[in-house]
Amino acid sequence: MSAKDAPPPLPEPLLVEVADSHTHLDMQSGTVEEALTKAAAVGVTTVVQVGCDVKGSRWAAETAERYANVHAAVALHPNEAPRIVLGDPDGWSRQGARDAGGDAALDDALAEIDRLAALPHVLGVGETGLDFFRTGPEGMAAQERSFRAHIEIAKRHGKALVIHDREAHADVLRVLDEEGAPERTVFHCYSGDAAMAEICAAKGYYMSFAGNMTFKNAQPLRDALAVAPLDLVLVETDAPFLTPAPFRGRPNAPYLIPVTVRAMAEVRGIDENAMAEALAVNTARAFDY
Repeated sequence: MSAKDAPPPLPEPLLVEVADSHTHLDMQSGTVEEALTKAAAVGVTTVVQVGCDVKGSRWAAETAERYANVHAAVALHPNEAPRIVLGDPDGWSRQGARDAGGDAALDDALAEIDRLAALPHVLGVGETGLDFFRTGPEGMAAQERSFRAHIEIAKRHGKALVIHDREAHADVLRVLDEEGAPERTVFHCYSGDAAMAEICAAKGYYMSFAGNMTFKNAQPLRDALAVAPLDLVLVETDAPFLTPAPFRGRPNAPYLIPVTVRAMAEVRGIDENAMAEALAVNTARAFDY
């Protein structure tokens, strides 16, 4: 394996235990046990495993049932909804090429997410939302219909809503206003600027920061973190993606959370223990565990 593919070294452990509020263990190499053991060794003792499709959501629910320190979120990713409705001839997603299933297929998939969301060890409905980066105008109706359905499911089951918002800030905020956001709403991998952070803060939405806040070109994210209320901030890996600097481009995993926590503490001008303390309390409050 080349150095670029090699897992980064274990960071110095945090003294205050924290949670990785958004990870994809099913897309990482190695076993769940290995990932959790490595994470616990550096003070990351809880993870929220997030589903992006029916299969992944079932896996998340089963894994959370098996491990006390894994909590599940279940959903159809914004890019998954158009693939279900319109088909996926290129097979870009993990399921390979698929035929168009129309609205009926989306209804069936949403019914399964609804069933999973009722389970006690499923604490979130997500990641759902809007993504105008990968989905063109033809897929927007399916995306928005799916997003509205997930909001309703989260509210009915009293679960946290976990939002994926890519190049769709205004529309995500609009749909949340129109539907009425659940009591606990998390912007995963927060990607807005400081002005949007003030809107989210006013509405009581949680903002979860990932390793990309450490990237050189991510000053708008650091500016957002600087103005976000400390009691509304979470940390996540979104692993295997968004590995923090200086390991950008190498595989991410929950054990790298301390790198991002330290970068966040620096932006806030507080010590890492105070930062970790706030993150731990906030994640437990956001997901109600």
